[in-house]
Amino acid sequence: MVGSIIAVVVVLLLLGMLLSARIVQQYQRGVLFRLGRVIGVREPGFTLIVPFIDSLRKVSLRIMTMPIQSQGIITRDNVSVDISAVAYYHVVDPVEAVVAIENVEAAINQIAQTTLRKVVGQHALDEILAETDRINARIPEILDPLTKVWGVVVSPVELKDIQLPESMKRAMARQAEAEREKRAKIISAEGELLAVDALSQAADIMQAHPVTLQLRTLQTLAEIAVDKNSTVVFPAPLMTTIQELGAFLARETNVRFPVTSAVRTTPASDPDAVVDEGQGESDM
Repeated sequence: MVGSIIAVVVVLLLLGMLLSARIVQQYQRGVLFRLGRVIGVREPGFTLIVPFIDSLRKVSLRIMTMPIQSQGIITRDNVSVDISAVAYYHVVDPVEAVVAIENVEAAINQIAQTTLRKVVGQHALDEILAETDRINARIPEILDPLTKVWGVVVSPVELKDIQLPESMKRAMARQAEAEREKRAKIISAEGELLAVDALSQAADIMQAHPVTLQLRTLQTLAEIAVDKNSTVVFPAPLMTTIQELGAFLARETNVRFPVTSAVRTTPASDPDAVVDEGQGESDM
C-alpha cells in the first residue's frame, strides 16, 4: 500500500516537472505570465514555471526577413511602376512585442507596404532608379518611430525589383542611345581638334623645311606601291617640276632662234593695199 502511494507521488512529481519545465533557446527570451499578468522575462536556459498558473511566451530576438509583395505605385512624374522590396526587423523588447501588439509580423508587413508606397510616390522615376540607396535609408527613418512602441526595430528596407512599363523601357532605351551618340560626336570633334592642331604644327615645320614635303611624297608613293595595283600617281610637286622644265626649254629655244618679223608697206593710193605681217615661228 505504501509502495503504491510512493509510486503515485513520484509519478505526480515527474508529471509536475514535465509540466513546469521550460527551455529557452539562446536566441529567445521568455515572457512569463502569472494569472494573466507579466511578472518577468526568463533568460536563455532551463527555467521552471508553476503549472496551470504560469504561462511562458517565447519571443525570438533574431533578425527576421520579410518580403514585401509587389506594389503598384505612381511616381511623382505620373509613371506607374511595380516595386517589390524586402524588410529586416528584430525584437528589442520582448514584453512590448507580446503585450503591445497581437501579431508583430503582420503589423510590420502592412506598415512597410504603406510606407514604401508613400516614400516612392514622392520621387520621380529618375530619382528612384538613380537614388535607390537614399530611398532605402528613408523608409526605416519613417518606420522606426512607429515600431519602437511595439518593441521592434526595423533594419534596412531594400528595394528588390522595379518593373517598368514596356513603353517606358523603349523610351529609356532611345534616351540612352541618344546619349551615347552625343558622347561619340563630342569625342570625334575633340579628335578632329587635336588632329587639326597637329596638322597645323606639321605644316609649319614643312614650310620651314621644304625637303620634308618631298620625303612625305616619297613615303606616300611607297605605301601605294605595296598594294601592287596599276594606278599611276603623279604627285603635285612632280607636275610642277615638269611645268618648270617645259618653261625652261621654251626660254632656251627663244634665245637660240629669235622671232623675226617683216612689214611690207604699199602705196597709199593703192586701194588694195594690204599690210603683211610676218609671224614669228618658234621651234620647240
